[in-house]
Amino acid sequence: MDNILYLIVVGVVAGWLAKMVVPGEAPGGIIGDFVIGIIGAVAGGFLFRAILGYSYGGLLGSIGVAFVGAIVLLYIIRAMHGRRQSRL
Repeated sequence: MDNILYLIVVGVVAGWLAKMVVPGEAPGGIIGDFVIGIIGAVAGGFLFRAILGYSYGGLLGSIGVAFVGAIVLLYIIRAMHGRRQSRL
């Protein structure tokens, strides 16, 4: 249970930081960005393990990994959202 709470806190912080860096507005507003941050925390862990063979630990390392994952995820979602709107 502690790991889930830790993941949520790290994901929310990473989502907030990623929202400050990535331009534009994602669907879902600020809550959507936080959810993307939480999913990005998981995706960042997988991404770092796939590329580097390990993921950083500790609070700052976890936030950094989640931040990278959230940025990648935000760019993908915002690019897909922009394409979907241009077709309408």
